[in-house]
Amino acid sequence: MNLQHWTLETDADGIAWLRIDKADSSANVLSTEVMTELNSVIESIAAVPPRGLVIYSGKHNGFIMGADINEFSSIDTPERAYEVTRHGQQIFDKIERLGCPTVAAINGIAMGGGLELVMACDYRLALASNKRVLGLPEVKLGLHPGFGGTVRAVQICGVRPAMQLMLTGNPITADKGRRIGLIDRIAAEDNWRQAAKELISAARPKQRAPLIERLLNLVFVRPFIKPMLIKQVASKARKDHYPAPYAMIDLWARYGASPATGYEAEAQSFAGLMCTSTSRNLVRVFFLQNKLKGQGNKTSRKIASVHVVGAGVMGGDIAAWCALRGLSVTLQDREQKYIDPAMQRAQKLFSKRIRNEEDRATTEKRLKADVDGKGIAEADLIIEAIFENLEAKQDLYQAIERKMKPDAVLATNTSSLRLEELRTGLRDPDRFVGVHFFNPVAQMPLVEVVRCEDTSQEVLDLSFAFIKGIGKFPLECRSSPGFVVNRILAPYMTEAMHLVEDGVSLVAIDRAAESFGMPVGPIELVDSVGLDVVLHVSRILGGRVPEQLSAMVDAGHLGRKSGQGFYRWEEGKAQKTTGDGAAPPVDTEDRLILPMVNEAMACLSDGVVSDADLLDAGVIFGTGFAPFRGGPINYARERGIETLTARLHELAAAHGERFEPHQGWSDL
Repeated sequence: MNLQHWTLETDADGIAWLRIDKADSSANVLSTEVMTELNSVIESIAAVPPRGLVIYSGKHNGFIMGADINEFSSIDTPERAYEVTRHGQQIFDKIERLGCPTVAAINGIAMGGGLELVMACDYRLALASNKRVLGLPEVKLGLHPGFGGTVRAVQICGVRPAMQLMLTGNPITADKGRRIGLIDRIAAEDNWRQAAKELISAARPKQRAPLIERLLNLVFVRPFIKPMLIKQVASKARKDHYPAPYAMIDLWARYGASPATGYEAEAQSFAGLMCTSTSRNLVRVFFLQNKLKGQGNKTSRKIASVHVVGAGVMGGDIAAWCALRGLSVTLQDREQKYIDPAMQRAQKLFSKRIRNEEDRATTEKRLKADVDGKGIAEADLIIEAIFENLEAKQDLYQAIERKMKPDAVLATNTSSLRLEELRTGLRDPDRFVGVHFFNPVAQMPLVEVVRCEDTSQEVLDLSFAFIKGIGKFPLECRSSPGFVVNRILAPYMTEAMHLVEDGVSLVAIDRAAESFGMPVGPIELVDSVGLDVVLHVSRILGGRVPEQLSAMVDAGHLGRKSGQGFYRWEEGKAQKTTGDGAAPPVDTEDRLILPMVNEAMACLSDGVVSDADLLDAGVIFGTGFAPFRGGPINYARERGIETLTARLHELAAAHGERFEPHQGWSDL
């Protein structure tokens, strides 16, 4: 048998060892070729069953990452999607029905289809690791498991653990996998072969869900469990936006993860989901992530130590996040009393993210208060995060430049000031860069890398490497007012203020945006960001600033941080009441969303971002723009450019020239 991706060997004990090592690839994925070869191998094994079969990986970085997502675009009809899905199920069925014990030896990541293959085996052996390597993340692509996972996960683990795994899409550790019955044994890296042999020799009964979980799966119990699952999902995602989790619940409620009927139903459901715009766009978002990660050239230098100046909310949280991600960090401010709150917030972050006390203590030691700024001399990267004042920042840079290493990078976290103005007094202005984080730092995945025309490529590459190294997505953008995210959010929030002036209910305004798919409405967003910050950015970007916004800031009503903004805030939550104001006009959603889309085109046309896909990615990960719509430019294309511009003209005629379509649409 001529195989490219699989190798089969049988040892002296009669145990067959089947290795997957996808040719010309850094990771194993279940491409069409890989699956076709697997089918042939399994059929040959079934003809003459060995004493046992062990499936393992030849890649050092994991078992199987999942299906080959690159092939998704070629599947353009539900009929074709069903054919591919059903074929995959049938191959895994053959593994499950082999006339010998089967073991999956999992050396790291087993996601999606990779974990579904694992579940088709009799026993599952994982290498010891504290990383989250086991998962069914299909829901994040607008899908659910399609190679039998919706059935086998429930059969093996039970309703609650399986649904948690599938509905969230979040990966788990091997230890957690063992606790829920997904993993039978955990072995050391130097002992896994012997452990696999012992599992085959023991020939113990295959793992079944515990009794209580089997009771929850009974036909007369499922109708009581289904509403609870739907309620949990509905608090996170609407069915019309993200149908996949609801489809998963329906499959289970109707078929009870029955092997007799569940596989066919799963394939039909998967095929229908795969050709929806939601899935297509979420797959697009997956590739956009990779495009963000692909920015910059590889560099041999690494940022190991960071010095942050400014221990306010942004600076303190940037410092804490860098320490959490393994960097040595010093945090400076005028006095210790300004640093203490940041250190307390860092303690909360570390306690939440790190369960192991020893690891938490090590992380805490990496973050040090530094009133005197001694860390500047040792830092590879210095990040300025003080208040938005041009002169204060320029004075600070001159003091820093005298102390920093010649090859260190000086960066600013400014949200609105142009780099060309900030860097005027620097000896090496081409080594100055913007690294603009968003609040809350621990949750927002995007960081804008802001450059001038002559910014050093070496500095940009180091900045990209630093941001990717701390688990964020970089977005390269040209220095200009508001950069990308603030510039695009500004008309969204400003238009909400105009609607407030028109007497429209605050809650109705927010609901209109959430109905489109935004994670939070513009009124709540203004309150969360801070009315003073929104006012400051609005003035820098120009345009008419609503009078009510200025009046509220003058009165000290700054939003969440003051306890009162448009909403009253208690324990970090907006207190919303219905019926406060007029019903929303029928054009409310377009009035909120289309100015953002129009401004995105302006950013692209002005060259703030060089590429439409990168712009879409930046807006999704920086503003929360509905991911299932694929980004503002993609949304415009799907809606139709002519339709979109015609609608903007209508809004301009009704509400003013701020809605006039940007000339860049005609070029697109």
